[in-house]
Amino acid sequence: MKLGEEVIKVLNKTYEPSTMVEMPFKRYDMAFKTDEAGRPILLFMGKKDEHGNIKGERFARRLKLGPDGSVIKDHWENKGPST
Repeated sequence: MKLGEEVIKVLNKTYEPSTMVEMPFKRYDMAFKTDEAGRPILLFMGKKDEHGNIKGERFARRLKLGPDGSVIKDHWENKGPST
């Protein structure tokens, strides 16, 4: 599974710092953890089971910032299945 433009658009927004955000996205359930600046850094995307865990894919964000805080590198890596 590769992240599409619509998902990336949701993930490029800023959310509450250091929290886990859950939301539906089309036919999937999506949950992501944010860093201290409110940027999503860990994403789980798939379907929730009866315990509330998302079965699907896990993605991690590679984010490299410059000394002035500007973004040098920003991409999402598929880390495999999430259970």
